[in-house]
Amino acid sequence: MRVWPRSLAGRTATILVLVLVVVQLAGLTIHSLDRVELQRLADGRDLGTRFGALYRTMAIQPADGWAAMVRDAEHDNAERFTLETGFPRDELGPASPGDQRLIRPYLTFGQMAASLRPKSVSVRGTYAAGNTIMIAAQAPDDRWLVARVKVLPSRPWQSPRFLTAFALMTAVAAILAFWAVRRMTAPVRVLAEAAERLGRDVNAPPLPETGPTEVATAAAAFNTMASRIRRFVSDRTFLLTAIGHDLKTPITRLKLRAEWMDDDEQRRKMLADLDELEAMVQATLAFGRDVAGSEAATRVDLPALLCTVLDEASDARPGANLGGGGGYEGPDTLPVVVRPVALKRAVANLVGNAIAYGGTARIVLDAPRDGIIAIHVDDDGPGIAMADMDRVFEPFHRLENSRNRETGGTGLGLPITRNILRAHGGDVTLANRAGGGLRATMTLPA
Repeated sequence: MRVWPRSLAGRTATILVLVLVVVQLAGLTIHSLDRVELQRLADGRDLGTRFGALYRTMAIQPADGWAAMVRDAEHDNAERFTLETGFPRDELGPASPGDQRLIRPYLTFGQMAASLRPKSVSVRGTYAAGNTIMIAAQAPDDRWLVARVKVLPSRPWQSPRFLTAFALMTAVAAILAFWAVRRMTAPVRVLAEAAERLGRDVNAPPLPETGPTEVATAAAAFNTMASRIRRFVSDRTFLLTAIGHDLKTPITRLKLRAEWMDDDEQRRKMLADLDELEAMVQATLAFGRDVAGSEAATRVDLPALLCTVLDEASDARPGANLGGGGGYEGPDTLPVVVRPVALKRAVANLVGNAIAYGGTARIVLDAPRDGIIAIHVDDDGPGIAMADMDRVFEPFHRLENSRNRETGGTGLGLPITRNILRAHGGDVTLANRAGGGLRATMTLPA
């Protein structure tokens, strides 16, 4: 289970909440320690007041009734009063000056008549949790009134209101932190989404240049970058298509002149070269149209589109092997929103390559999973080397060791296919099949 969030908003909010929890714990700890100290002062004052009051009550009563009064004065199990004939011999050292000041001011023996005041007062032990504090006062008849108190620990953390208040404060702070961080990081998320859209479609709409100064500046810089990219792509595409278009006329003239050649062998070779050159020009023009195209997206039935591509491939190549079931395997219907002409061209490129280089073509359509549709085009050819899996998507790149030297293309089919798929928000990849052959996998958002 992932504990540390992946998003910037999640990480920032988590850090803020953790810092807030630490600060709250520190503040509540200081508050609790203050409560402990206040409770200690109150307990010391209460003990000194009760002891002084008991002694004063005894001093004005007949001496034969003191023992009964002492027995009745015990407060609880942690507090015991005794009347002893001699100084108590508990192995307790003298109390510290701080503990002395905690109890002695509240004994108030100075308010009594001199004949009734204790001859001696002793405070021994340590006034701390788990220890024993002893107060002894010697009466005029030399008997000692002794109070032994077991100091109980303070438990401020066990208050039911403490945990409730802590949980409530943390929950409210966490909600506010996540809300504030999401508001603050929303422009970053919008910028990332805009960059993703620009990667799929170079003509994506610009970002609104609003919000805080930093956000507006970043949006303006992004829009400027996108505008330069669009201009660069447009200029390069225009140049490419213009050259391809202008080459059509001289190619036609050369074909006409080649027909007047007397040498039949040379005429045949020249016409073959011109046909190949014309095919490259047509592919270049098609590549330019695909890059600059703006076909509207519509809802189509994807299985019907794939079966149409297979039927057209079968009509164009009557001897083509499309495998069992007409070459298609998958759901009977699956509506998707795509640019149908462009997507049909992409699938047709892969099916044509599978038939030309692999001898057969089969299309497998997977059901949508995690919002992604996968279309597989399989063939039974020898496959290609791993080092060439990405190189074949470069424009005009053809493998030196072609799978079939007699059927070489112009090297633009796969680049056109990748551009179309990426413009749809998907992609295309190649992989050698375990049983032999090549698998081209196209992905589309569902």
